[in-house]
Amino acid sequence: MSEALKQTVLITGAGRGLGRALAAHLAAPGMLVLLHYHHSTEGVAETAQMVRERGAEPALLGADLSRLEQREALAEQVTSLLTTRGLGLHLLLHNAGVYPEADLLEITPEQWLSVMETNCGAVFHLSRALLPMLERGAAQAGRARVLVIGDSGAERVTARVRATPYHVAKLGAHVLVRSFAKVLTGRGITVNMVSPGFLENSVGEPGSPVPAGRLGAFRDILGAVDYLLGEGADYVSGANIIVSGGWNL
Repeated sequence: MSEALKQTVLITGAGRGLGRALAAHLAAPGMLVLLHYHHSTEGVAETAQMVRERGAEPALLGADLSRLEQREALAEQVTSLLTTRGLGLHLLLHNAGVYPEADLLEITPEQWLSVMETNCGAVFHLSRALLPMLERGAAQAGRARVLVIGDSGAERVTARVRATPYHVAKLGAHVLVRSFAKVLTGRGITVNMVSPGFLENSVGEPGSPVPAGRLGAFRDILGAVDYLLGEGADYVSGANIIVSGGWNL
């Protein structure tokens, strides 16, 4: 990429946790880092400060990704912001997720819809709505990337009696990754998934020993992200990299 070209990144769910770690890790001098958040108003302000300290420019964009109209408004904001500056989108990183701590028979229809729309519907909708910006980014930089944060069981059809809509949504997101990869790779846009296992900030307990002997750290996920964003992964599209220390296989 030309040094004169400002790289642009959109990270959903950037107000805390893995989203914050991704934003801080990816930020570099001259970059424009678009930080989506929902409830984490104070958290995303801290993320923005970390981005500034790394020489990048943050832009804060609030939206409830479970609601169609707010996803549309977010896509319009991103498109307007980039178009005004003559920029494309070089990375769309779907990180936002909702994990309901309830068993299948306790999940309400409202919870089901919220989780499915946030964890899966937003992957479909934002990828489609921001495709023109991604194509512009690919034309400017030679390539663009879509990355989805999945789940270590996202490629398996199996019974899930706890947090069921979360697991169904991640399975659906995996299908979307493979499907989008099939139609977008020829346009210079690779589409891949990174699927964490049980992380240090995960809800609950792993339920079984982690073969690696420890819980996952954000740095473990960042390594896989770095690979998929690099030139060495130009031919990798539709992949799901499981980063679980051997857990939940």
